[in-house]
Amino acid sequence: MGRPSLALRLLLALLLLPPPAPLLWALRPAPCPEPCSCPPDGALRCPGPQAGLSRLSLTYLPIKVIPSQAFRGLNEVIKILIQNTKNLVHIEAGAFTNLPRLKYLNNPLYSLCPHSHPAPNHRSICNTGIHKLPDVTKIFSSEFNFILEICDNLHITTIPRNAFQGMNNESITLKLYGNGFEEIQSHAFNGTTLISLELKENARLEKMHNDAFRGATGPSILDISSTKLQALPTYGLESIQTLIATSSYSLKKLPSREKFTNLLDATLTYPSHCCAFRNLPTNEQNFSFSIFKNFSKQCESTARRPNNETLYSAIFAESELSGWDYDYGFCLPKTLQCAPEPDAFNPCEDIMGYDFLRVLIWLINILAITGNVTVLFVLLTSRYKLTVPRFLMCNLSFADFCMGLYLLLIASVDAQTKGQYYNHAIDWQTGSGCSVAGFFTVFASELSVYTLTVITLERWHTITYAIQLDQKLRLKHAIPVMLGGWLFSTLIAMLPLVGVSSYMKVSICLPMDVESTLSQVYILTILILNVMAFIIICACYIKIYFAVQNPELMATNKDTKIAKKMAVLIFTDFTCMAPISFFAISAAFKVPLITVTNSKVLLVLFYPVNSCANPFLYAIFTKAFQRDFFLLLSKFGCCKYRAELYRRKDFSAYISNCKNGFTGSNKPSRSTFKLTTLQCQYSAVLDKTCYKEC
Repeated sequence: MGRPSLALRLLLALLLLPPPAPLLWALRPAPCPEPCSCPPDGALRCPGPQAGLSRLSLTYLPIKVIPSQAFRGLNEVIKILIQNTKNLVHIEAGAFTNLPRLKYLNNPLYSLCPHSHPAPNHRSICNTGIHKLPDVTKIFSSEFNFILEICDNLHITTIPRNAFQGMNNESITLKLYGNGFEEIQSHAFNGTTLISLELKENARLEKMHNDAFRGATGPSILDISSTKLQALPTYGLESIQTLIATSSYSLKKLPSREKFTNLLDATLTYPSHCCAFRNLPTNEQNFSFSIFKNFSKQCESTARRPNNETLYSAIFAESELSGWDYDYGFCLPKTLQCAPEPDAFNPCEDIMGYDFLRVLIWLINILAITGNVTVLFVLLTSRYKLTVPRFLMCNLSFADFCMGLYLLLIASVDAQTKGQYYNHAIDWQTGSGCSVAGFFTVFASELSVYTLTVITLERWHTITYAIQLDQKLRLKHAIPVMLGGWLFSTLIAMLPLVGVSSYMKVSICLPMDVESTLSQVYILTILILNVMAFIIICACYIKIYFAVQNPELMATNKDTKIAKKMAVLIFTDFTCMAPISFFAISAAFKVPLITVTNSKVLLVLFYPVNSCANPFLYAIFTKAFQRDFFLLLSKFGCCKYRAELYRRKDFSAYISNCKNGFTGSNKPSRSTFKLTTLQCQYSAVLDKTCYKEC
């Protein structure tokens, strides 16, 4: 019972403590300032003249409307402060008419407008319930650098045309942040000379009309951070010297860099955008300083003297320079500063960094697509039975065809974005196009390696058990094996789409993201599996080689030739893949030995070469494929003579089998006898002589 009573006493003591002074000040109703009348839910009126009144603070008032001419006659007012008047829902047109000395329409409490950062005594019309931008066009202030701040008014959705025209004849600073703006209309800033325009943290702002700055001079500083703007207006950007666009994730494309002729400092969201301002010609970077051309030449020819005199001494007399403050930074080169800087994964270059790669990738992807489509079409339409080797070849051709599609996507995007990839990098790398390309390449690569491994195992099994027909691999065995390969390849290709590594890291859409441990494990798993596949293939072909050299085994001459050819092909394939595996393993351990720019050379010269060469080396250059190809063409009335030659060769082969089917020292098995008898019977239909000899 002691502890609860102690806790209760502590709670009562806390409740009895006086609240902080700022909280008491905020909660109590504020008095209506002289000479104003502030009826609850009524209209504010502050009639003048009022001698000596330079500052008018309107805080926590119960008013609902500020009517037209509300401050009429207050000719000496410099600051009008409106804050936390949440009942205020309407400010009528002309409410701020004829206030010639007004310089600040703002809020003095730093904590009540947390999004702005001027001096503590400069705040704006904040946190009210108004639904429409106040009419400030009739203020007619004559003060230099008039400051207008409007913030945290979530019900204001639009900045209309001519919203600030006539407010001031001199320069102005507009701080319009944290509001509910959704649109900025054409000519919104017409008639103004803008020093700074802050539109930051207008989280709903999506559209800024292309002519929003039409009729305005400036701004020199533009801040659109934390907005949903998808594009900047192309008109009026020439005067911008400082551009701030942090956390503006919807702004994926900037206007042409020629529009920013005076830009000196840019703080952006995406590193790729800074590439637009690199290597600009001198006349573009220093356009705004061209009027000082003679001074710039003098800067180059006049060295600074030990007594800190500069080029001015060469132009003006010594008596004229007394009392001057020298601007030593004038002679410094005006270079544009941009952040964030591009990183090693996204250098400032096109997708294909070199012109010769741009040519080669088109050649390779055209060969890969046409070659593999041809192989698939011929094999699937052949009149011959779909055997296990044919079935495996179809799978290999499809995998290589997918690799060709990947190269086609990369080459097409590179051609479309040549010279301006920095403006398309975000859309491409974060969009569905790069994800599809990455899926194709990983799926194709893994299915190709898997199929090559199965082909090798099938060849080894066929030669090792050549005389044991009951152990021959049949189609019913090959289909589930390849189904497993398809499922495995699909799973591996899908993982970067669900957060395990990423296809968005680089422009060529390969899973190069190894920041997390899971991503590292993913990359290393793929590489280890590929190395294991290579070891399996090497072991199988070593066994095949010794099997061919063993005369006791009945390996047919046809199987031997195929095994030797496939050995050369497989080793060639993996020799091409070796450099990629080596550099990929080093990168997975975060010790990259090659840059992204140079890795694109491997991507084009080594990575897809197998997909281009496989259909030719495995199929098109073989006699069996050529026979099927010409027989297919003969169905469409083409190459009938060549097709007839292949038919005669087939017929001669059947005749030879009939004559020699039972010769030799070794007695054929019953299944071989049945097969030869069927062949002989088929040939007898064409030639009775063969039937009699059998």
